[in-house]
Amino acid sequence: MPHLSYTIFLRDLYGAETAARTEPLLNALLDRHRDRILRPAESRLSETDAMLITYGDQVRREGELPLQTLLRFGTKYLRGMISSLHVLPFYPWSSDDGFSVKDYRKVDPALGTWDDIEQLGAQFRMMFDGVINHASARGEWFQAFLRNERPYRDYFLTVEDAPDLSQVVRPRTLPLLTDFQTAAGVRRVWTTFSADQVDLDYHNPDVLLEMLDVLLGYVQHGAQFLRLDAIAYLWKEIGTSCIHLPQTHTVVQLIRAVMKDIAPHVRLITETNVPHAENLSYFGDGHNEAQLVYNFALPPLVLHSFLAGDASVLSEWAAQNEIPSDETSFFNFLASHDGIGLNPARGILSPRQIDALVANTLAHGGRISYKQNADGTQSPYEMNINYFDALSDPHGSENIEVQVRRFITAQSILLTLRGLPGIYFHSLFGSRNWTEGVTASGQNRAINREKLSFDELESTLQTPGSLREQVFSGYRSLLNQRASSPAFHPQSGQQILEMGRGIFAVLRTSRDGGEKMLCLHNVTGETQMAGAWRVPALGNIWIHNPEDC
Repeated sequence: MPHLSYTIFLRDLYGAETAARTEPLLNALLDRHRDRILRPAESRLSETDAMLITYGDQVRREGELPLQTLLRFGTKYLRGMISSLHVLPFYPWSSDDGFSVKDYRKVDPALGTWDDIEQLGAQFRMMFDGVINHASARGEWFQAFLRNERPYRDYFLTVEDAPDLSQVVRPRTLPLLTDFQTAAGVRRVWTTFSADQVDLDYHNPDVLLEMLDVLLGYVQHGAQFLRLDAIAYLWKEIGTSCIHLPQTHTVVQLIRAVMKDIAPHVRLITETNVPHAENLSYFGDGHNEAQLVYNFALPPLVLHSFLAGDASVLSEWAAQNEIPSDETSFFNFLASHDGIGLNPARGILSPRQIDALVANTLAHGGRISYKQNADGTQSPYEMNINYFDALSDPHGSENIEVQVRRFITAQSILLTLRGLPGIYFHSLFGSRNWTEGVTASGQNRAINREKLSFDELESTLQTPGSLREQVFSGYRSLLNQRASSPAFHPQSGQQILEMGRGIFAVLRTSRDGGEKMLCLHNVTGETQMAGAWRVPALGNIWIHNPEDC
């Protein structure tokens, strides 16, 4: 069949001469995948869609591969509530709990097989991680680089001499460059995130083609969502900030065009833990980049609302939070395998309000991770804490029912906003800080990454009144209500109403205008009146087709 033209993208990245050599190779790659990709009968999103974020070995059972245990658990407890699974990197890895990939084309045998992944895909829509900014220093690609072997000797970004890199935006305090002894001598390799996560060099078109082949392989294995991890840092140019460069956006546009060509059911989700306005840039013009972007400002703003007993900042921000087209929406979340990012809230919350979040995290048993600034100073980058404990002091004497009500009300805000909700496993099942994991690993992010026993989790879920049972039951009720109303379609109408500082009020309207849902959330410890409705302290109510609205 006739090929689409990708010339404009390749010229923008590599110039006319290299583009002319690369495009036939790209077309041949797409032809190899085109007939192997099966399109699902239905790929549209609706109010019934919610995604669970989980590790492949999140629940474990003796004598069973973890992906098989996850399927067993999901079939029993998630069907009818959760439509999609984001199984965090399940490839062979060497560090960062999966985000240092050794082999992009394999499933970690400690977790299971591609057949296990595809069986999960038969029950749930699947999101796979595209960890395409960097690869493991212990993977075969980089080991071949160290041996100076083709083609991998040109796959990784190296730096000669000592250029001025002071403008480079850093997400970590670790060194930006790492020296490696290779067969060709010592080479200085760009390592944005750690010495074990070596950055790929997209100035080389062979790297782009390789990673497109990887992503299309994921689609063949059933991925309906591709999460572009740390995409903002993909392209580097000496003398620039090396974040959000035009070439990075061009690569996202190229991936979008490729998927539209041969896998139009696949949605791109960009993961960019950056200030909100920068994050929105990955929607492109609403038609040419990501269909969904992580709504990174939401977690700190919701947390601030409850700690301050004041939802006015959240309301003002949400009222201005528009999507550029009916092809796009937000991926809303409050918690994830990482911490609660602070950069997305800068410019929305004041420095004093951000300092209050940091102080609260430390007081509630959490940790703070820092980033390196261009002037050599460090600043808080991420709050590492379980979201339940961020909202309620684990060492306090507050009644557990009050803590659960506060937590479920926060989750209600997540579920009522326009977009696709992403729910972290530990949020759905009422987990607390795992400080033992931090102590054992030395990693702050371990505080929210505890792996659970299938049998123990099941026992607590079947114990009336247990924390896990209360949270799971409350969440299940919210998800069932959400799924029953077309007003909660990810792209249906949304209006933020002013009903006092203590109330976060969202009016959702179905796309045909025939159904409305008014959702009221009390972020204070006192009963609030919102118009004609009485909202209990730290509680929420959803009102179907309210007459006054």
